[in-house]
Amino acid sequence: MFGGTSGKRRFGMLIIVALALFAAVFALAEVLMPEEGPSNKLQRDGELVVDSSHSADGYIMVKTGKATKKRLKVRVVVGGSDLIYDLDNTGKFEVFPLQFGKVNYTVKLFRNVEGKKYTQVGQVTVSPRGMEDELRCFLYPNQYVNYTAETECVKLAEELCKDMTDQAEIYKTVSNYVVSHFAYDYIKSVTVKPGMLPDIDYCWEKKMGICQDLSALTCAMLRSQGVPARLMIGTLGSGTAHAWVLAVVNGEDKFFDPTAQLGGSSLVDTYTIQRWY
Repeated sequence: MFGGTSGKRRFGMLIIVALALFAAVFALAEVLMPEEGPSNKLQRDGELVVDSSHSADGYIMVKTGKATKKRLKVRVVVGGSDLIYDLDNTGKFEVFPLQFGKVNYTVKLFRNVEGKKYTQVGQVTVSPRGMEDELRCFLYPNQYVNYTAETECVKLAEELCKDMTDQAEIYKTVSNYVVSHFAYDYIKSVTVKPGMLPDIDYCWEKKMGICQDLSALTCAMLRSQGVPARLMIGTLGSGTAHAWVLAVVNGEDKFFDPTAQLGGSSLVDTYTIQRWY
């Protein structure tokens, strides 16, 4: 049927090529999600529990080992940088990026005592040995860019970018979609409370959001399609707090500010970076 031994070899090669192509397409479509490591690999100190088993992928998972009704804060210290996060107080893991690359991270847990007073209840050091790609953390969800494979904007990104392999085409498709289908939420911009995290689901449902919502949604869509995207936090020239996107497309940084594109701020404003997630 296949012309003897040579025919069988050709058929075998075709099978191998087909499988390779299938694997490549599947890898491009895969939505990377954080995974918990084995319990014997957890780092513990006091009430702090840190899963650093995937630190080489650019993220850690943090929780309290003692559920409480008190507010909790996580402080991540890297050299001269100091990042402070709220932490779930029921004992559920939350994901935090190792956005400064292959350096040591000191992770501290603080529990509220009263008012604005906190006491430290744990500290560990994370050393992301084996980290080869310092952009990989921007391909995963975290506390600020919070999504799953079932998040609506992620499912749409998969549909919009089906069969696309060029990061530039994916970036253009996603950014154009956000600008064409969303609006800036002027009401929320003056009613939002300090310390609120980006809300991707709200932004999707209302088809509008403030700067951090629109930027986080864009990051989620890009990350799910294999394009590293940083959620940038800082200020504009007026001192107004702001968020925008800095994607890495085929090795080149690409600035995208959905708020400015939608008329919520100026495209020629001055941007000052404070932190990124």
